[in-house]
Amino acid sequence: MAYGGPYDSVREDNRTVRELVWMDGSTICGYGVGDRAGAIDGTHVPITISSSEAAPYRNRKGTLSQNVMVACDFDLSFVYVSTGWEGSASDVGVLNSAIRSGFQVPEGKYYLVDGGYANTPKFLAPYRGVRYHLNDQSRSNCRPKDYKELFNLLHARLRNHIERVFGVLKMRFPILKVATHYPIQTQVKIPVVAIVLHNIIRSHRGDEEWLTTQTLHIDPRRYVDLPSGDVTTRVDSTPSSSQRNPGNALRDDIAKKMWADYEKTRSRRAERRSSR
Repeated sequence: MAYGGPYDSVREDNRTVRELVWMDGSTICGYGVGDRAGAIDGTHVPITISSSEAAPYRNRKGTLSQNVMVACDFDLSFVYVSTGWEGSASDVGVLNSAIRSGFQVPEGKYYLVDGGYANTPKFLAPYRGVRYHLNDQSRSNCRPKDYKELFNLLHARLRNHIERVFGVLKMRFPILKVATHYPIQTQVKIPVVAIVLHNIIRSHRGDEEWLTTQTLHIDPRRYVDLPSGDVTTRVDSTPSSSQRNPGNALRDDIAKKMWADYEKTRSRRAERRSSR
């Protein structure tokens, strides 16, 4: 790790999507010339700092935090972390700084990122203005209507891994939910230490089920209210056309291939039902 009949129809269609994602192994990583290296996102960790330096650390919730950028693989292990950024910093700004500091995407690979990031050949984002989150898809009560919706649905399912790993990390190390009074140099190292220990536990196949029943050693009333979810992308996330055009072409190529396979799978299912 580096230190970056509508109901029956819908139910049947959802089964088709699940087969595309899991049973056939045809996730986003199975399409296109590249392969996914994992997912990237930011999470906030409380911080304590003097009032004279606090302003840039105040996040959109009004509390003080550091913005921690991580990259993880789909085995729920972290492969990169960048800590110490102010709570007001954008996720995109933190990623750009990490790239300038040496964070690299392996050749022929890409990371999945959320809609707050720009879409480039190295960082694959969902289509904007198209249903994305899984609860959006379920509330709509209908199948994906085109290749963009299907891509966003599978993208969201894969990116759920990084949301899950954040949850596991903070359940395992609740110190990441509270403000501490260590020197600032120590506070920015706490997430790094937690992540390293998490990876060691994962490497030894550590059980996670006990996390839901463990005794709380920190009073939940001390937990700091922190931002979560996506925010509107900022101007600094707009890539140059030399990055944007190849990124959009790669995403379209992957999405259209997935849509073609999805339609074939639905057709095969319809043929089997009609022959019964």
